[in-house]
Amino acid sequence: MNVKYSDQLAATVILAAEAFARAELEHDKTGHDWWHVHRVVRMAERLADEEGADRFICTVSALLHDVADEKLNDTKESGLQKVQHWLAAQPIAKDDQHHILAIISTMSYNAGTNPPMRTLEGQVVQDADRLDAIGAIAIARTFLYAGRMGSPIHNPAIKPRDTMTAKEYRDHSNNTALNHFYEKLFKLKELINTSAARRIAEQRHQYMEQYVQQFLLEWDGLA
Repeated sequence: MNVKYSDQLAATVILAAEAFARAELEHDKTGHDWWHVHRVVRMAERLADEEGADRFICTVSALLHDVADEKLNDTKESGLQKVQHWLAAQPIAKDDQHHILAIISTMSYNAGTNPPMRTLEGQVVQDADRLDAIGAIAIARTFLYAGRMGSPIHNPAIKPRDTMTAKEYRDHSNNTALNHFYEKLFKLKELINTSAARRIAEQRHQYMEQYVQQFLLEWDGLA
């Protein structure tokens, strides 16, 4: 835990952050729900311990990261403001509040346009979030999100986009679930920050590749 806080105080803040995240995300239907947060928190704590990062900062940032997500708020600014107001009411040092907000504001994929994480804690939380977008659960989340957005599973006439602006990345009007693997998920392995997360990402990436290969064989009636 962070040496600035007693174990009891840190635990109290974490429980409050958990309750806040649950209240905000419990009913989400896009794959950014409370259970996504739960998985990211567990992975962030595991990576923090392996990499020697501040576990308290990683845990609180992981708990709050999707509360501010622009996909789930009117704007990115309004989401960050919501988190900022919550942090200001907690017994958390100002520099730690700024650190947590900096992590949350730059950790999303955003078509690959966000700047690199500047702190080890930011790298850990970003890796934990990205690992939930690589592997078996990532496959389930991809089709859940596509269904929610009204996108088809696959259409061979709609080709994956090689490059995108952040605005184009958010546009699902003429895209498919399968394209998401090529446009984002297959790229994440090379964007992992820490050695601990890279080991996990490698195995999960191979699983996704095998899945898409099987998918395409079945699509063409060859398997």
